Amino acid sequence: MKHAQGPSTAAPAEDGQRVELDAVVVGAGVAGLYQLHQLRRQGLRVRAFDSADDVGGTWCWNRYPGARFDSEAYIYQYLFSESLYKDWSWSRRFPDQGEVERWMHYVADTLDLRPHISLSTTVTSAHFDEDRGRWTVRTDRGDTVDTQFLVSCAGMLSAPLDDWFPGQETFHGPVVHTARWPREGVELRGRKVAVIGTGATGIQVVQTIADQVDRLTVFARTPQYVLPMKNPSYGPSEVAAYKDRFEELRGTLPETFTGFEYDFTHTWAECTPRQRRDILEEVYQDGSLKLWLAGFGETFFEADVNEEVSEFVREKMRERLRDERLIDLLVPGDYGFGERRVPLENGYLETYHRDNVELVGVADNPITRFVPEGIELADGSVHAVDVIIMAIGFDAGTGALTRIDLRGRDGRSLREEWGHDIRTTMGLAVHGYPNLLTAGAPLAPAAALCNMTTCLQQQTEWISDAIGHLRGTGASVIEPTAEAEQAWVDHHEETANAMLLTRTASWYMGANIPGKPRRMLSYTGGAGAYRRKCADVAAAGYPGFRIE
Repeated sequence: MKHAQGPSTAAPAEDGQRVELDAVVVGAGVAGLYQLHQLRRQGLRVRAFDSADDVGGTWCWNRYPGARFDSEAYIYQYLFSESLYKDWSWSRRFPDQGEVERWMHYVADTLDLRPHISLSTTVTSAHFDEDRGRWTVRTDRGDTVDTQFLVSCAGMLSAPLDDWFPGQETFHGPVVHTARWPREGVELRGRKVAVIGTGATGIQVVQTIADQVDRLTVFARTPQYVLPMKNPSYGPSEVAAYKDRFEELRGTLPETFTGFEYDFTHTWAECTPRQRRDILEEVYQDGSLKLWLAGFGETFFEADVNEEVSEFVREKMRERLRDERLIDLLVPGDYGFGERRVPLENGYLETYHRDNVELVGVADNPITRFVPEGIELADGSVHAVDVIIMAIGFDAGTGALTRIDLRGRDGRSLREEWGHDIRTTMGLAVHGYPNLLTAGAPLAPAAALCNMTTCLQQQTEWISDAIGHLRGTGASVIEPTAEAEQAWVDHHEETANAMLLTRTASWYMGANIPGKPRRMLSYTGGAGAYRRKCADVAAAGYPGFRIE
């Protein structure tokens, strides 16, 4: 399938060129590919830039052992084209990274996007020229791009904490962050391997490599609630069944609380204790994120309900672990279920029963540095290993943009401003930065609490419509007013503070980065409600935005 394109296209960029465009898209992942496609259909001269060596965003970078979906494959898709949806078939409910990356290639090739993407190219700076109303964008390849619009699709989890521990350069073996896993892989068989971190990524790595390595040492700081993944293969009948649901999914996914196919349908107070238990068992046995995202909505708001649901999940984990020391290190007790990102797993807890696996708790005895032979803890003990895998997370939400020297009106720096206070207008624009439009930025559901394709499609469509509105009216600049931005920040804070999420120091709150301002990164009012608010702004002619 090849879609008709607009009359104007961007010539391929060569190193060191000066290029004039209508729009630059930063990123060639889920958001960037669709954004590029939409702006090309409008006839804009547009080019996407990505640091990776191929398209796919997170699915290009995160090729670590065990990487896979934890959104069901048939909802993690674009819904703007029925043929694009139906001409690809998934092999199972939660496919692995390789299959997802092939799907991203399918999208880029089907929509003929590759000629308009510069890969292995990092945007290093973007400065707004007030006199001309245009951005000057520079890359690490020496390119200079003069563009009217700068659209960030750089990703929510794309700035890895890859230089975190003192002495990393002294370690005698490979040190690799999961989000920068090399294409050629890392030799793990028969070696002593350390994994630092037991969040969603660390869990996937640990459960995958334990039977490959000579010895696996896992360094765990924060216990995680986990849910078991049920991952059946799909044959022709299963594929046909989900494809037959295209119209249903296109209508319902954008309106649910989290952009998944399921939503909250039960009210805690209206159920008896027996009914509550039966519902929890049912959604737990689904083998997905359903317990978190479609169990009881009160889990997010009411502490007593959250504690009962938390204890339900703890019981399930304790039954599988059986060992008191493992229970102490792996089962959360000081925060509630769902207040951190909930991982899916497949045999992860049982991995710690293996003779070649050691679990090291570092909450009270933290890692202080890397030494040539391995990892040293605060008590002076050293764990000798051959390979160190860091699954330690990201500068979430903000990091992708603050790593660019991005300057708006009066030379103001986004890095400096977000270093004091993280602010956006609906996660789509920032006051003081005209014609900068953002997908996956802070204060929108796509920053953390949404099925990514659902929310990123909505945001890029809003951005495309806004650009189309400007061009249709003969205007050249769009920028949120300070008043509108403050109103959105106030609404965001009111919504976030009503939830239990804000009581836990997690990356959702920026708490994993010393000195990062504390603010809930994701809008918590629900993906459906957010979509309607954005649509209302567009339908009313963009009140709260200065358009000239």
